[in-house]
Amino acid sequence: MARIKIDLQFAEHVICSEGQAVLGLAKLAGRPEFEQAVMTLLQCKGSVIVTGMGKAGLVGGKISSTLASTGTASHFMHPAEAVHGDLGRIQSKDVVLALSHSGESDEIVRLIEPLKQRQVKLLSIVGDANSRLARHSTIALSMGMLEEACPLGVAPSVSTTCMLALGDALALTTMKARNFSVKDYARFHPAGALGRKLLTVGQTMLFKRGESLPLARTSDTLSQMLDKNAASKRHGAVMVTDDRGCLAGIITDADFRRTVAAHGTGAFSMACSEVMTPNCKRIGEDELAAEAMAIFHKYRIDDLPVVDAGDKPVGMIDVQDIVAIKIVG
Repeated sequence: MARIKIDLQFAEHVICSEGQAVLGLAKLAGRPEFEQAVMTLLQCKGSVIVTGMGKAGLVGGKISSTLASTGTASHFMHPAEAVHGDLGRIQSKDVVLALSHSGESDEIVRLIEPLKQRQVKLLSIVGDANSRLARHSTIALSMGMLEEACPLGVAPSVSTTCMLALGDALALTTMKARNFSVKDYARFHPAGALGRKLLTVGQTMLFKRGESLPLARTSDTLSQMLDKNAASKRHGAVMVTDDRGCLAGIITDADFRRTVAAHGTGAFSMACSEVMTPNCKRIGEDELAAEAMAIFHKYRIDDLPVVDAGDKPVGMIDVQDIVAIKIVG
């Protein structure tokens, strides 16, 4: 069998060609039409419907996914299905983002008139600024006609890489303009390793707002504390509050056992303020669960009160709650 020669220099050429083309897009980000496109996405009251045919469509699906995961409602619509009824998915408050290097793909061009009739804004990422898609778009981002890296010069490669980069620039610039935070991102990514790292205390704590929290007042006796929390669900500690309802301390199972061991039945008439650990560690419900894990590790504790901005208890987080979702502190 003849030895097949692999042209590694050509592979390098492909990578360099795509990289150089992407760098050439940087100037497009400074043009007024790019800013206008971002403003259109920001002001969209519905969803951003991304469409494209063939390889451009595959790239469009990724762009739509990026938009959706960074705060801009979006989904992908196949252009061929669109003209067979799926145009009904598009509402007047939506924005359509169409991808086509030539700007002349039949399936995409056929969408122009129905969208105009319904006054739906049409954004496009195109190569040819004089194409029908570009000319009929509300805003067209023209990359210029790009030379593909394919040996035959026809397989989408440079053009689709540039579409992806430009789509990412649109999505992430819009994300930044929204002040989309890590905590916002966590709400859209609750699964997987990344999602677990971004979970907030409020999403993982055992006790939630509105539930019967394990609470006692500083003036309560241990006996009264037990009566108040007899019906409460599993917990290993009771949060102690002052006269204003603010967190004053915590009584753990270990604290309770030590007190009973030292004072016998007399322990039940002792005030919670005498038994509690004052100025205990606490955390806000909007903090990352990873921060709670760091506190558990550093101070060797098992239960952590969750407080609001006024230092009033709103929940409780247990170290086992964090371990269960496999957060690494």
